[in-house]
Amino acid sequence: MTLAPAQVSQMDSALATADASSQTLAALRQLAPGLMVTRCDAIDMRDETPFRVYEKCSLYLIDGRDHCWKITQDPGCATGVALAPNGGAA
Repeated sequence: MTLAPAQVSQMDSALATADASSQTLAALRQLAPGLMVTRCDAIDMRDETPFRVYEKCSLYLIDGRDHCWKITQDPGCATGVALAPNGGAA
């Protein structure tokens, strides 16, 4: 499964003021069933460019189609997403 433009828009709305809590992750799983959704520490993503930055968290798209995961900017290649809090630990 990859992200459709409508799902990206729904995620934008859901994450506008949300944090990287377990409730937020559950909401994302409902928006995109079958998509891998995880949370990580901001420090773990320090060398990566987020797909979107919101008030309280940043969204990273994960391409897991090959043996190793990599961060992507292309929703059409995203098999998962990672949320990281802005400026702190998850």
